[in-house]
Amino acid sequence: MSKIIKLRKGLDINLQGQAAESLVDVPMAKEYAVSPLDYEGVTPKLLVKVGDKVKAGTPLFFDKNNTRVLYCSPVSGTVSAVNRGEKRKILNVTVAADATQESEQFATLDIQKASREDVIEMLLKSGLWTMILQRPYGIVANPADQPKAVFVSAFDSAPLAPNMNFVLKGQKENLQKGMEVLSKLAAGNVHLSVRANAEGEMAALKGVNLHTFEGKHPVGNVGVQIHHIDPIAKGDIVWTVNIQDVAAIGRLFATGKVDLTKVIALTGSEVEKPQYYRIISGAPVSSIVAGQIKKQAEGDSVRIISGNVLTGKKVAADGFVSATANQITVIPEGDKYEMLGWIAPRFGKFSVSRSYFSWLCPKKQYKLDTNLNGGVRPFVVTGLFEEYLPMDIYPMYLFKAIIANDIDKMENLGIYEIVEEDVALCEFVDPSKTEIQQLVRDGINLMIKEC
Repeated sequence: MSKIIKLRKGLDINLQGQAAESLVDVPMAKEYAVSPLDYEGVTPKLLVKVGDKVKAGTPLFFDKNNTRVLYCSPVSGTVSAVNRGEKRKILNVTVAADATQESEQFATLDIQKASREDVIEMLLKSGLWTMILQRPYGIVANPADQPKAVFVSAFDSAPLAPNMNFVLKGQKENLQKGMEVLSKLAAGNVHLSVRANAEGEMAALKGVNLHTFEGKHPVGNVGVQIHHIDPIAKGDIVWTVNIQDVAAIGRLFATGKVDLTKVIALTGSEVEKPQYYRIISGAPVSSIVAGQIKKQAEGDSVRIISGNVLTGKKVAADGFVSATANQITVIPEGDKYEMLGWIAPRFGKFSVSRSYFSWLCPKKQYKLDTNLNGGVRPFVVTGLFEEYLPMDIYPMYLFKAIIANDIDKMENLGIYEIVEEDVALCEFVDPSKTEIQQLVRDGINLMIKEC
């Protein structure tokens, strides 16, 4: 057993609507979507047009910034639409699924004998390369780079996050094969992090450096784990992969076919029966939430979030599950004004300050909405962020350096070590209501442009 790394900083937000460990197999939907907006910094160039026949693994578009990186269809069928936004920006490409599914056939490589270049080429051609993200910056990895390591988090600590041991039950062989592929990419230097007392089958995977973590959210964030295992310095490149995507990579190399099946947790206080659903990546949200949202009082509405409440994206009921999401969360919209709300006792509200009574009930589950409970205020030094970010950096000074576009200070203060999800708690507790996640992304984009 590896030494337990205990993190004392952080915050667990107890919300109503944790998914029960029951699994529903969702039937094949009529349509699936692949969106370049699910990835940072992608400029798509189409490879198909409406009416084209495709298989699972057929390229739909590539990234103009890195022409080797292909984005492929998760299902076989007919390209039904290319949806565009302002200035003809591509929002997504949708595929009407066939009743009988077919996949592009790729070679079944012997991982032990295959070269690193052969492995990279197979991942690129199948579209599964997009599952490998680079740190710093949180963008799709460049296949021409040589990372010093690959990091995988085997658990998620976000509010209402799915239990990955349940999600990946029966996937041990695929996970093992996926880890062997990652080991080939990083010269054997693969780090796997598990939660203390909940290691499950993943702790038995071979050929990885196993680390055990204990603590509050964001202990499950791979960026926080990297910081405590092997911090990123200027010039370093590491790659990260979601644990479900490791299984998908393993299936590709075991069968030679693209199988983007994944398990999604439907969670939140406004869900009738929170539970797990097995879908194909890019499935419509309606295939999961239809008939599962509680009846709302007149004038009330809900927000559907692809992801968790801290980092997920608002999605329409007729939208699609984002490629990177492991859960769907449904909470009250919170678009009602609360008269003299600041002076009310607010027994049902949660706060990190002692202005509410939530600090007396640490295990109580809350029904929270999207209301900010106040407007944007001056960005002042409070010392609050340091209590919730378990990393040896000074977040307030880093945020100020980003606002000032001071690249040297951004480098010195740790911009290479974080992406948006790592500062989501800072945004949640911020009394100034600053959009800190967007601020960090703007800073990262400036670093990419200048450096």
